[in-house]
Amino acid sequence: MTQPRPYEDDGFDAGDEFLGDDFSTPSDPFLDAATVEARLRGEVAAGTFDEPVQPAPQPGPAPGFGAKLAAANRVAPDFLSEADPTPARTQPEARGQELSAVSPGLYGEVDADAGDVIQPVPRISIEAFCERPETGALIHNAGADRRLARAHVNVELGGLAGAIERFHDESTPNLLIIETGMRGAQLFAQLDELASVCDGDTRIIIIGAANDIGLYRELMRRGVSEYLVPPMTPLHLIRTISGLFVDPDAPFAGRSIAFIGAKGGVGSSTIAHNIAWCMGELQHMETVLVDLDLSFGTAGLDFNQDPAQTISQALADPDRLDDALLDRLLVKCGERLSLFSAPATLESDWDFGPEAFETVLEKVRRQAPYVALDLPHAWSPWVRRTLLSAEQVVVTVTPDLACLRNAKNLFDLVRQNRPNDEPPKVIVNMAGCPKKPDIPLKDFSDALGTAPALVLPFEPALFGAAANNGQMIAEVDAKSKAADGFMHVASQLTGRSSAPVRQQRSGLKSLFGRKG
Repeated sequence: MTQPRPYEDDGFDAGDEFLGDDFSTPSDPFLDAATVEARLRGEVAAGTFDEPVQPAPQPGPAPGFGAKLAAANRVAPDFLSEADPTPARTQPEARGQELSAVSPGLYGEVDADAGDVIQPVPRISIEAFCERPETGALIHNAGADRRLARAHVNVELGGLAGAIERFHDESTPNLLIIETGMRGAQLFAQLDELASVCDGDTRIIIIGAANDIGLYRELMRRGVSEYLVPPMTPLHLIRTISGLFVDPDAPFAGRSIAFIGAKGGVGSSTIAHNIAWCMGELQHMETVLVDLDLSFGTAGLDFNQDPAQTISQALADPDRLDDALLDRLLVKCGERLSLFSAPATLESDWDFGPEAFETVLEKVRRQAPYVALDLPHAWSPWVRRTLLSAEQVVVTVTPDLACLRNAKNLFDLVRQNRPNDEPPKVIVNMAGCPKKPDIPLKDFSDALGTAPALVLPFEPALFGAAANNGQMIAEVDAKSKAADGFMHVASQLTGRSSAPVRQQRSGLKSLFGRKG
């Protein structure tokens, strides 16, 4: 994690404002004063917001807004005097105005960066006081996100004045989000009044109106945790909240990618295995492939492995699984690819609860930046939870009516439950099968609202040879269209380019024998 740098004197006056087009265009969806300041220094290029422009959270419990402001100098600097305040936005007439009727996404489209993992927020209470219904709707949508599932979020109108009135007689939550258009002495007078009723550990996020470095610095000095300026999306707010409350020393968590077929036999497992192999061996990213089809999983066959221990041992006692045991259960399938194999037997019903899968997969995510989840074509509580909790979903279909219907159902479910995430990617497999009419790809695009990320032609000889030899497609024919396609999707998922295949595994090996 990047360490914060102390702010230095850059020669700007404290009251300087930077409100030009360079910092307010739609191409910059998330701007705060720290980003502006970093751009002025030339440290961050326009159009980026992932550089270390915001102070990183420090380990351990940090003092909240009330405690910090109580120790700060209460005298506002001269440039924030009453003589030149910025007019506040008009307050809504009714604090109880309905927020849910406002359309979502008013601040722009969702951005989803490959490899960007926002950690779930712990069980905290969040109270938001907004001046505009649009902002209230944005916070309401953020509160419904899977990463805030444990938090209790309440949104109402009223702004800073409403928050002061509310908490005169009530204890303050873990986090206060307040929208205000005020600046100058009026703002700091009300912040002082709010601090007098705030608990010492309460954090506060201000949603303001202007990219003003002087204002930002003064707010930070007075104990405000973050100052945000629209336009922004729910995902930006979620990322900010996560940065405040997730322990920076918490265990690393990689990006999980769930692969599922719209129906049985569409080749979802083959696609998952080949893409995971490309991520590990061609893009040189540490990757773990988890075969979750406990009864019929084929990952062991596809990689010519027959491990003695499988994921069933971990699921049987998930609390016992630690890093040392996990290292023994994982099988190396390449320099940077590890396999968590399925037992692939019918000796048990494998009746594990959703909590067992969740616990095991959380521990697997600590092992590598990317975790590919090969989900079975089944529907159960644990499959649903695993699918919806993944950072990215990849749906495999064949060009027929049943797949079109099932894929539409999957897309609707994922979009409804993950409104702030990137929509699933769809891969069309076995296109152009002889003597079998295909549903046009345009029908898939229209029904799913997105074009296929990859269309694989029907090549039974190539795929059959790879399956029988325990090899990946790129090892059998690195120049095939399928090999290029798998590398293309892997690049989309990781944001990294692929290297050419350097070597092939040689010789036919026993499909069921264990490697020595």
